[in-house]
Amino acid sequence: MALTALACLDEPDIDETWTKLEFLSVTPGPKQAPSASQPINVSLKGRITYRSILTGFVVAEVRYSPTITPGSVLLNPDEHTLRDAESIDRILANSVTTGRATRASTGFDHLMQDVTFNFTAQVPAAAATGGGLYLLLYMGEGEEVERVNDTDTLIVTPFVSTQKEVLHTGFAINVTP
Repeated sequence: MALTALACLDEPDIDETWTKLEFLSVTPGPKQAPSASQPINVSLKGRITYRSILTGFVVAEVRYSPTITPGSVLLNPDEHTLRDAESIDRILANSVTTGRATRASTGFDHLMQDVTFNFTAQVPAAAATGGGLYLLLYMGEGEEVERVNDTDTLIVTPFVSTQKEVLHTGFAINVTP
């Protein structure tokens, strides 16, 4: 009886208390290796499980980092840990986009929102010989900016995982020369 009572007092896992982003299906997948000479056609279905009121933009993005290799970060898109989220924060701070899609998003505690993205990303030639290429699903704050040529662009500043209690997700894309 005492053991049962103690088990009920355990704190819930982080993925039950923080807003969580996850892949439902994605192409290319973690085990696929696209060619460095070809663009990547990304098709992604994801889910956001909100644990608080949160407004911003959800972003599906391929990013290249010349300094962060897949072996230097631990990413598992099937797990939703603080370690994974902090790894993605590090990748976002030290990489550039090669293609993305965005969508405005607002949610509240316990809302599950499915999102679908399709876009094309370029593969930098350097990705075949160094650094790392990553497919990420994350949230951030967005601002529309009007350019000099009267076109608009959206600048998304990623939420820092620990500040907004958001578990971003992603994985390394292994590129073949």
